[in-house]
Amino acid sequence: MLGLNDSAPAAPAKDDLIREGSDATFMKDVVEASKTVPVIVDFWAPWCGPCKTLGPALEAAVQKAGGKVRMVKIDVDRNQAVAGQLQVQSIPTVYAFWQGQPVDGFQGALPGSEIEAFVNKLVALGGGEEDGGLAEAIEAAQAMLDEGDATGASEVFGAILQEDDKNAAAYAGLARAHLAMDQVDQAEAVLNGAPAEIGRTPEIDAAFAQIALARQASNAGPVAELRGRVEADPADLQARYDLATALQANGETAEAVDELLEIFRRDREWNDATAKTQLFTIFEALPAKDPIALSGRRRLSSMIFA
Repeated sequence: MLGLNDSAPAAPAKDDLIREGSDATFMKDVVEASKTVPVIVDFWAPWCGPCKTLGPALEAAVQKAGGKVRMVKIDVDRNQAVAGQLQVQSIPTVYAFWQGQPVDGFQGALPGSEIEAFVNKLVALGGGEEDGGLAEAIEAAQAMLDEGDATGASEVFGAILQEDDKNAAAYAGLARAHLAMDQVDQAEAVLNGAPAEIGRTPEIDAAFAQIALARQASNAGPVAELRGRVEADPADLQARYDLATALQANGETAEAVDELLEIFRRDREWNDATAKTQLFTIFEALPAKDPIALSGRRRLSSMIFA
């Protein structure tokens, strides 16, 4: 059960987080320990060049996690039994254990960003710290998504939902990750699978709006051609609306809002007030404090109440 503490605990000492393991201590240090906190096992050897880079980077990421993950280093030259059981064929090889079982792993050295992502997944899987660990995991997953690692972000969001199956932010994040991978149907399925009690939260509504925009984007026309049609006939509101759709699909959200506001200014009831509806969809898809959303809402309000 997640809860809040009145004061933050002291950071664990390095010896508590990172230790040298062996065949004899593997059950205690890894299997048993992983029943309470995820444990990373680093199989290495003194002669291994990549190990000299990966090991310190892993240690730094584990220490940064502040006790939510632990690490055991095993020298394969001195401890061959466990390495053989886990079919370690080259080093460095890294395994992650949770609840007594291996749940993830990789071979070879990785860049720092991928190491941090690997550790963040385990943090989410383990539930994080009691004082808001899931919120921290969501922030980490969103950062991964912002940096272009949609696959990694989806894994973290999925792990969060295993811990809290009513977490609206995690459902929305998982849907956005699928959108980033051009998996629109999967994104919609994720949201449709959310519990009814969180089905109308702002996070879920925003993700649904992003899905709607993504579906429109798949049918958007070429921007240059549509811009030419609007310039040739500024009163052609359908061409202007199509241009707004294409601009939005092209990531030019501010310009899309400008075109939709111009449609509303010219004829607010055009096509059953489609321009206003589309504006609200865009505003809902953006973060609440996004400058484009704030400015667009103000401009729309000034037209409505003029």
